[in-house]
Amino acid sequence: MRRFGLVGFPLTHSFSKSYFTQKFAKEGITDAEYENFEIPSISHFPKLLKLNPELVGLNVTIPYKQEVMGYLNHLDKSAEIVGAVNVIKVGQDNKLTGYNSDYYGFMESLKLFLPTKEAAIEALILGTGGAAKAVEAVLKTLNIPYKLVSRERKTAAVQYQEVNEEVLTQHQLIINTSPLGMYPKTETCPPIQYDALNSNHFLFDLVYNPETTLFMKKGLEKNAKVKNGLEMLHLQAEKAWEIWNKED
Repeated sequence: MRRFGLVGFPLTHSFSKSYFTQKFAKEGITDAEYENFEIPSISHFPKLLKLNPELVGLNVTIPYKQEVMGYLNHLDKSAEIVGAVNVIKVGQDNKLTGYNSDYYGFMESLKLFLPTKEAAIEALILGTGGAAKAVEAVLKTLNIPYKLVSRERKTAAVQYQEVNEEVLTQHQLIINTSPLGMYPKTETCPPIQYDALNSNHFLFDLVYNPETTLFMKKGLEKNAKVKNGLEMLHLQAEKAWEIWNKED
């Protein structure tokens, strides 16, 4: 039996376990199982591997996407570009290679969201956490200029109170990488001037639960195009499965 799993803390609402368990059942994959491995510190990672020698692949979620990199033997280009790992493949001689399938998932989902023929577009990335790293990497690859927006004053970011009507007019693509609006705190949303939005704006929320976040609802009220993170999650999960099953 091949074992796969998710490493993080906490893991109270795991998308990955339910997704892969359903995938295995639907596709008749009988030689695989998926488990959650909740560890309070990344220092427990080597022991986890030792206790589960049948592990062949892992997903990594917050807060360990960067911390786990120090325990790996190799990094794929995707992980190097992003500076974070969310997929680990256990190869021959138990060598660990880190990948970033969030990079692939977000890129493909964003391409399907944006119009193919459009004047040059600029983006605002709301949040500066781990999820923002993959978004930054994708925008750089696609040559889309962007600004980071943070609650705190940071060298590479502007603060929310600086995002005025002029800034919003200039940046048509707005990507929420923060957990604001995620279940159960569905009444929250990033503090931007939603009245300045219009039909030229594209709001992409990495949150997928609820299906339509308050961020998205406020965009819809101003005729903006909106999209949640569910498609991205499916794409990154399938990319992880591809990575785990490809020949070394």
